[in-house]
Amino acid sequence: MTFDLEVMLRASDQVFAERIDHDREPEEWTDADVEAALRKILRAIDRISNPDAPDDRPISLKGLSWIVQPYLDGVVLAFEIHSASAVAGPFAVPQDRLEQMVARVLGGVTPSSQVVH
Repeated sequence: MTFDLEVMLRASDQVFAERIDHDREPEEWTDADVEAALRKILRAIDRISNPDAPDDRPISLKGLSWIVQPYLDGVVLAFEIHSASAVAGPFAVPQDRLEQMVARVLGGVTPSSQVVH
């Protein structure tokens, strides 16, 4: 599957669009697929913000503020890091399922719909 990624770097009003390929459809995803997708997203952000940096720099899945939100016929994954904000998707998968997988991958707690971000 291919999914869209929109990135806005800090101190910039330009939005960068990327297309990211992944081997499996979201309804078949496991935690390993979510981790791979997150790493691809972070790699794309790094490529946008540091075009001259090597592609093999380490990626840490720490310090992400994230939320899964309904969008069209699926959900999107939105998150912030110190250098950028990004939205990926939409993904054809139930919101709670993607939330649980992201929470497990990032070692955090599933966000509550009662929390304002």
